[in-house]
Amino acid sequence: MFGINYFKADSSTYIIRSAGGNIVQEGKGLCFFYNTAYTSIEAIPMSIQEAPFIFSLQTADYQEIRIQGQAAYQIAAPARIAAMLNFTVKENGRAYISEDPMKLSDQVVRVLQSFIQVQVQSVTLRKALKLNQQLVELIKENLSQKTSLAELGIALVDITISSISPSPETARALEAEAREAILQEADDAIYLRRKSSVEQERTIREAELQTELIVQTKEQEIQESRIANERKTLRGKNETEQEKMTAKIEIERRRRELVEEKAANDSKESDAEAYAIAARMRAFTELPVENLKALTLAGMNPEQLMAMALESLAGNAQKIGELNIGQEVFGQILRKAVQK
Repeated sequence: MFGINYFKADSSTYIIRSAGGNIVQEGKGLCFFYNTAYTSIEAIPMSIQEAPFIFSLQTADYQEIRIQGQAAYQIAAPARIAAMLNFTVKENGRAYISEDPMKLSDQVVRVLQSFIQVQVQSVTLRKALKLNQQLVELIKENLSQKTSLAELGIALVDITISSISPSPETARALEAEAREAILQEADDAIYLRRKSSVEQERTIREAELQTELIVQTKEQEIQESRIANERKTLRGKNETEQEKMTAKIEIERRRRELVEEKAANDSKESDAEAYAIAARMRAFTELPVENLKALTLAGMNPEQLMAMALESLAGNAQKIGELNIGQEVFGQILRKAVQK
């Protein structure tokens, strides 16, 4: 009504409001009334946008490959990109009057294609098929600085490469080559397995033979040790028996010497006793009878003397007319007889 409209932007949209060719107001998420006759509004989306891509490129060995991925980007300098591209909205504020915002993703994809083409053309097919992660790192490192994207105020947020694939004919050739390589590896694995099995069997057999040899050697050593021990035992027994016999011989010798010494001593004692008896007998034959009787009586006790006296009286009984024995003497004789 009367050319006055109301505009409201969301928080992810950067608004530049101009009137008469001068910037009146700018910022995120602005809302205001404006006169459509002399006011222009530029709406620059600040949210992260995605740009999928599929490139058919050629490698250094003239082989075609297809690279598929997706780039995520964001407008980092809205004032700079607004000066280069037209983000002006229509009077209703719902659509752009230019196609520049729609071509922004294409421009990002073209920059990526140009950079990736340079990298792919410098390597062969086999190396190109393995460039996934390397390409991602190179793009992040180089396109985030001095490039046309940076001049436009666009920041590359993320890049992913989902696949790098050759043409169908090349893929079949690579598959056949890989299949043959796999089959060759399988044959090599079978050969190596058989070879390893033979080597293991030989090792096991050698180990068994070595074990048998060691066992035989040990048994021989044990047998020799047993024989040596038996010989040592027999030698010890012989030495023991020899020592016993030597000891017995020594004992018998000493016993013989003892017997001989004892016989000699007994002979000497007998000679001494005979000499002593002969000497006494010679002395007795030379002494008078009275002296012998005196010597005999000197060693006797009173009872023996009384007995001898009675015996002498009995022997001369025809010469004795009458014998008187005192009471004391007779009583003493009786007491001695009773005690015995």
